Amino acid sequence: MQSKEKNIIVELSFQFAIDIANFSKQLEEKKRYVIANQVLRSGTSIGASIREAQNAESKPDFIHKMKIAAKEADETEYWLLILSETENLQNTKELLMKVKDLIFILSKIIGTSKRSL
Repeated sequence: MQSKEKNIIVELSFQFAIDIANFSKQLEEKKRYVIANQVLRSGTSIGASIREAQNAESKPDFIHKMKIAAKEADETEYWLLILSETENLQNTKELLMKVKDLIFILSKIIGTSKRSL
């Protein structure tokens, strides 16, 4: 069996999706169903788009999929910022830091990929 090379953005986005899923459960317990659904959808979509990019058909396709992941990360940051101002949940600030890290890494990957076209 071949061992796959470690891919930090895939791993970070997967762990973030798990964290977001657990966070969304907390919101649902507080009956914040609409925002729980919004943050769950955008937060888990980041990793799904990154994973899809791993099988891109071309460099432009890879960049496009990573840009979609970056847009989802921006949207997730938006919902987390709203939650940080309106709800008293302990994980919000930690999740904000994690999504900002993802946004930073994604922007570097996209920039580097564009330069190598």
